[in-house]
Amino acid sequence: MKEALREAEAAGAEGEVPIGAVVVAKGRIIGRGHNMTERLHDPTAHAEMIALTAATEAIGGKYLDDCTLFVTVEPCPMCAAALCWAQVGRIVYGASDPKRGFSLYTPSLLHPRTEIAAGVLAETCGNLVAGFFKKKR
Repeated sequence: MKEALREAEAAGAEGEVPIGAVVVAKGRIIGRGHNMTERLHDPTAHAEMIALTAATEAIGGKYLDDCTLFVTVEPCPMCAAALCWAQVGRIVYGASDPKRGFSLYTPSLLHPRTEIAAGVLAETCGNLVAGFFKKKR
């Protein structure tokens, strides 16, 4: 999760919402990403999507069933659906997103075999996002 936090900090430094993600396989990071929606002018350029694309490229395939995604904030429904299609084995997230997180609306979006761990470094992850928006207002 600390590597995902580093990605989130990079996003914040670029003026992006500070969310970061890494994909780990066999103890090694194979994909990393942070929000890039502003830079790319792309509403789908979420941290999870960037990390997912990097990871599938690294392994040369579309399935990540033996991988863990670490992400600083609960994935949105769009990202959850993409993670389902990739059959990600495990998702570990920090802060919950009570307004836009997948679990609020559609917890069944994830692959049935995907394991979830929530609340890892939640306060640190949540404070990063809250601080970003506090500065914006």
